[in-house]
Amino acid sequence: MKSAQQPGEPDPQVGPDKGMCASAGSPSASAETPVGRLAATVERLRREVRSAHAAADGRALIEVAKGVLIERLQCSPAQASRQLSLLADQAGVPQLELAADIINQSANDRLTEITNDLVLNVADDPQPHREKAPAAVRLRTAESGALAAEDTQAVAESLLEHALGPLGARAVAVWDTGADGSLTLAGHAGFTVEEATRWRYVPPGVATVARQALANRALVRIPTPARSKVPSIGQMETPDAGRIAVPAGTGGRILGVLEICWPNALPAPSPQIDRQIEALAELCAHTLEIHGPVAPDTATTGRGGSFDADYLREIADSLYDPALVLRPCLDDEGRLVDFRIHHVNAGFVDPAGRPHNAISGTNMLEAYPRAADARGLFEHIERVYATGERFRSQRMALTALVDQVPLTSVADINLSRHGDGILLIWRIEDETARLANLLRHAQRLGRIGGFEEDTTTREITWNDQLFALYGQPLAAGPIPLEELPAYAHPDDALAIGRFLRTVLHRRRPASTAFRLRRPDGVTRHIRVVAEPVLDPRGKLLSLRGAYQDISSQHWTEVALAATRDQLAHSQEQSAERTRLALQLQHAIMPPTTEPLVVPGLQTAVRYRPAETDTLVGGDWYDTVALPSGKIFLCVGDVAGHGIKAATSMVVLRNALRGLAVTGAGPGQLLTWLNIVAHHLTDQVTATAVCGLYDRDDRTLRWARAGHLPPVLVRAGQASTLPPLHGILLGAVEEAAYEEAELELRADDTLVMYTDGLVERRDDPNQDSLSQLLTMAQVYAAGPLEHQLDQLLTYSTADTDDDTCVIGIRPT
Repeated sequence: MKSAQQPGEPDPQVGPDKGMCASAGSPSASAETPVGRLAATVERLRREVRSAHAAADGRALIEVAKGVLIERLQCSPAQASRQLSLLADQAGVPQLELAADIINQSANDRLTEITNDLVLNVADDPQPHREKAPAAVRLRTAESGALAAEDTQAVAESLLEHALGPLGARAVAVWDTGADGSLTLAGHAGFTVEEATRWRYVPPGVATVARQALANRALVRIPTPARSKVPSIGQMETPDAGRIAVPAGTGGRILGVLEICWPNALPAPSPQIDRQIEALAELCAHTLEIHGPVAPDTATTGRGGSFDADYLREIADSLYDPALVLRPCLDDEGRLVDFRIHHVNAGFVDPAGRPHNAISGTNMLEAYPRAADARGLFEHIERVYATGERFRSQRMALTALVDQVPLTSVADINLSRHGDGILLIWRIEDETARLANLLRHAQRLGRIGGFEEDTTTREITWNDQLFALYGQPLAAGPIPLEELPAYAHPDDALAIGRFLRTVLHRRRPASTAFRLRRPDGVTRHIRVVAEPVLDPRGKLLSLRGAYQDISSQHWTEVALAATRDQLAHSQEQSAERTRLALQLQHAIMPPTTEPLVVPGLQTAVRYRPAETDTLVGGDWYDTVALPSGKIFLCVGDVAGHGIKAATSMVVLRNALRGLAVTGAGPGQLLTWLNIVAHHLTDQVTATAVCGLYDRDDRTLRWARAGHLPPVLVRAGQASTLPPLHGILLGAVEEAAYEEAELELRADDTLVMYTDGLVERRDDPNQDSLSQLLTMAQVYAAGPLEHQLDQLLTYSTADTDDDTCVIGIRPT
């Protein structure tokens, strides 16, 4: 085994004649420049400082081991030094390693326990010129450096150099926790100054790796923060670096968090490494006790946890609310097991009725065993003691055992940590006072006033709300119930008389409503209810009851009654308009109509009214044999529903029928009809398609005004006629309409229809037309009337609108 470098000896790699070479490295162009030489000098001095620190830490361990030998062997310091050197030579180990073993055997603490069964897979040392020290030496060296450090920054550097660096860690951060849940960077190593400046303070509630460890109060492993999206110090520099964070605390109290950063993803979990890290976190806790910043709530007790009993006792005694002062109870291994009730103030009232001296000096779980229930009071006390964060809760259930029977009270809880003491303030609710307060608010919100009259003593009691209802000042005094008619409206005298006879003479409960006339001239609608109180012989002892202001309810009922009357009138008017529209529509176009009979042409018409009376529309159809021998065909649809649409339909249908007698073509007819719609009606718009059929040459001249084109069924195939230009009727003052001519063959079928046959709410018209063409092809071979019936029966329209259909077939 190589002999370790003795404390205080110069590093063999950085000797007097080799220091410059080691610092400068291999010759290079940059080393020849003044800046390069200066950088090499700075690096050499930095290494010498680190070497001096390591030597000092090693000397501290050796001095502690010498002290152990002095105590055990009862020898002088010189003899202990010679004995240590002799034992090291005999064992063939360096003095530093032997010193660590001696300290472990003597201390028998947690570090000793860890080093006895520690099995480490040590990563490559970032300083290959230095010999890797055993785990015991590294841990004891780190402990020595932490205890001798002047601040937390030096502790972080010592931990990284002696204990965490050999484990492969790249950087370390020591966080100090505040009473408000904030985190302050107390020390760091391996991170840049700029990064440390950015993370010098983390406000409460910000989720970080350290925050997770603090919230869980346990070691947290983050394999790759970049994947878990948990921010932390140095993450921008090494986004894939693994993290371990562990709370730094002692005796159940957390003072900070130790966070360790690896250069890459974390190695496989190791219980031995986790135990070593937890021991190092405990070292950080001792440092934070000494060097940590003083929190505002611990300015008197001290951050070091020194418990000032008089200080907390004075705080508790100055409070009006019941308060307890608690101190932690630790077992032999330093674990928190309970809290002792150190002091009870004068305002404290035990839920079980025990005196103060029976509570003070006992343990919390002994006095209140039910506090250990899941998420109970003890868990909150433990968390406040661990993290320092205050806890407040309203209406928490507190259970105490009274003669082995659970007695539950409701209290407001306030917990705060002061040094290593806990101040517990609880305000137990007075159930009687709470119910009385609840009743007062209910009476105020319900505008209810109560009264009671003693018929023997003539004493009358009113509450404040009843005085407010009467509009009377408290100094005016209450009013007897029998004088009620003097304050009521004269028209209500009969109802109040019946009420008083029932209560006073028949001695039965009763109620009535009346109008109260107040001194300020305001009239309120009041309901009064009263009942007599009788003795066993039936004698009237007293009257009690209540008044309630029901003015808002009364006026609401009046408004509802008026609304119901208006609604009934509106419904009646709507029903009358609908009835008139139906009569008008059916008078012009009855649902069943005989077809027009002319030689050489089959005709059929169908009209399907709307499914609901409220949708009475303005669809129309017309087939007329003109004096010229031609057949006039037309279907149209007026926009809207109701009586206005029906009357407009009658105007346009009759106007078009009269214009058709002139013999003009379809385009001209629609031009004239547009003038009628625009000038002679009240803002009516409509669509229409019309045609003139000549039986001699089987030709059809047709035009359309914004309407769907007719459907032609020929040789078993159905198609729509090419759409012609033509704006809907009534939209503009003057409009021209395009005409087209179609020669029909024998057995051809032409169908004109309104949009109620194909219109769907959620589908475009093109899809509905395609379905109509399919149905027309399916039933093309049947009789004309049967074909129209099938189109109506299997129509996919879902708007419940009127529908008109005309079909013609040359023979």
